[in-house]
Amino acid sequence: MSYFSELALQFIDGEWRGGSGSWDIVDFNPYNGEKLASITVATVEEVDLAYRAAERAQPEWGATNPYARRAVFERALRIIEDRDKELTETIIAECGGTHVKAGFELHLAKEFLREAIHLALRPEGRILPSPVDGKENRLYRLPVGVVGVISPFNFPFLLSLKSVAPALALGNAVVLKPHQNTPVCGGGLVARILEEAGLPAGLLNVVVTDIAEIGDALIEHPIPKVISFTGSDKVGRHVATVAASHFKRTVLELGGNSALVVLDDADLDYAVDAAVFSRFVHQGQVCMAANRVLVDRAVEREFTEKFVAKVETLKVGDPVDPTTHIGPLINEGQAEAITQLVDQTIAEGATALVRGQTEGTLMGPTVLSGVPEGSAILGQEIFGPVVTLIPFDGDDEAVQIANDTDYGLSGAVHTADIERGVRFAQRIHTGMIHVNDSTVHDEPIVPFGGEKHSGLGRLNGESMIEDFTTTKWISIQHGRSQFPF
Repeated sequence: MSYFSELALQFIDGEWRGGSGSWDIVDFNPYNGEKLASITVATVEEVDLAYRAAERAQPEWGATNPYARRAVFERALRIIEDRDKELTETIIAECGGTHVKAGFELHLAKEFLREAIHLALRPEGRILPSPVDGKENRLYRLPVGVVGVISPFNFPFLLSLKSVAPALALGNAVVLKPHQNTPVCGGGLVARILEEAGLPAGLLNVVVTDIAEIGDALIEHPIPKVISFTGSDKVGRHVATVAASHFKRTVLELGGNSALVVLDDADLDYAVDAAVFSRFVHQGQVCMAANRVLVDRAVEREFTEKFVAKVETLKVGDPVDPTTHIGPLINEGQAEAITQLVDQTIAEGATALVRGQTEGTLMGPTVLSGVPEGSAILGQEIFGPVVTLIPFDGDDEAVQIANDTDYGLSGAVHTADIERGVRFAQRIHTGMIHVNDSTVHDEPIVPFGGEKHSGLGRLNGESMIEDFTTTKWISIQHGRSQFPF
């Protein structure tokens, strides 16, 4: 795993360097506990150096011909395609992702780079009419300048690139802070690939650090105009509050408590496959994952039998093994917290149809039914391999249950009647919902984001132009204005 020794560093103004903090972030393999690397944290001073480097580099980059900018992302795409094996191994080692998860992440990373290639050419200006004779109104789309990006641990390579590449393609510079559990996949790898692709020094800076060291310096710093954050709603609320107090825009992609709904006319075998994938892909560490599976009572018994049977076939273990379905959670603290939540729910009266055992970071799949109304597990995001089965009587009750959450990210509904599914989907308060599919989807040109506590704004496609550019009005008076004095 040479990437860990090479990239376990800060990357500031084109230089790979150690941090100057007084402690180290240790990067562990979540499956076997192997120490992959240690990185001395960046300090407030190094955050400032990163932002100052970005500020210096951005004007020339912003003025660069967009055809030249897009060539960087064309080369980056080829680098990723050429290094599929090494990148897969790195994702498995640092994230605990299975081969399926790593393949999914790399596939989407390449798709988003392809979109960034096109995005560089997409901003357009406008000329608007004026009620004033001789006046010409021009609207320009310009880069915001510098963007701060904070990425999560679950899909770190993809979710860093997802904001970094569009921001750069549109002429901005970026300071990226990856999650401390995935500093290489979420930070170093992204920087190395774009460096090799020819991105000029200073345009992308990576600071590996923690709020315990820098506080809110990454958000409060005067240089960044936009903060793009992906993570929990609790932290997202803090990011939004601090950013707003400093007049910064935010793009927030936060947690979810998605429902996959099985109506009485659904193809049950297909719905089972979709539900199992929606809940257990990457051990359930996916913001779009189906925490809750809602099933019409008319088909509850048959669906439940088939669902439980399939869940019991899932293999838990070493993610290096291509036959493994469920690998480790990101750390033991996460596994312990979810295990305690399951224990609490069972103590409240729920039944475990499948009860996975927890050993270190490995947690077997758990299926709960009969969860009492008001149980904590129903109202929160479960970032692990645990699902609740909830029966309902008719579409109206299903809508009420699906919407009974503070979150609104994704969802799915299964039915033989497509238009019934669309009507149902329109009633669910989410940013995204899928008819006859899984809850886990992301496509480069389709707006991605949530309602309620699941976030603010949208990513992908045209939304990136709104996120990472600003509109400037320049008027021209071709004649002479008349003034009252």
